[in-house]
Amino acid sequence: DIDVARGVPSATSIGSNAHALARYAALCQEAGIVPIVEPEVLMDGAHDIGTCYEISKATLTKLYTELYAARVVLEGTILKPNMVLAGKKSGSSSSPEEVAEKTIKLFRETVPAAIGGIAFLSGGQSDEEATANLNAINAIGPHPWKLTFSYGRALQVAPQKAWGGKAANVAAAQAAFAHRAHMNHLAALGKWQPELEQAA
Repeated sequence: DIDVARGVPSATSIGSNAHALARYAALCQEAGIVPIVEPEVLMDGAHDIGTCYEISKATLTKLYTELYAARVVLEGTILKPNMVLAGKKSGSSSSPEEVAEKTIKLFRETVPAAIGGIAFLSGGQSDEEATANLNAINAIGPHPWKLTFSYGRALQVAPQKAWGGKAANVAAAQAAFAHRAHMNHLAALGKWQPELEQAA
């Protein structure tokens, strides 16, 4: 949660979370597991996109300081971050192009090219919003990292709605899930178009 007036998140909070993520990553690698490092900055709150950028920058900067200190092999890690977005209660929404520009600027300033890849979380975005933003991010490449998705709600809302808890709707739910997965696959290549949503 971001609340500038209350000083949230504090530097102490950012630091303790970054340290915990680095320790987790080191333990994963000791056990032969690829760590998925998730320093999510929530889109809850009334902050603007610029504030999200600044908090995300502080978070990722501290995270990579801690990962280096923990001697984590960056090539063997996956970063699972938020996109740079205005808060849900801000009353403003950003275009996919602005989200892409600020998100890539953030990564170029904070994320080493050595990491194994970046898999975005949807963080409460609608399914089509998350797809459009991922597409815009990939469309302005090339980037030094592979940029893909690791969505929960943005993949599941449409299938759950189609299913409605009824066995007779399982095939429709599976089709809805396959469609959302395909749309995000295209977005990960920078090849998604809004018209493709109507073709479902």
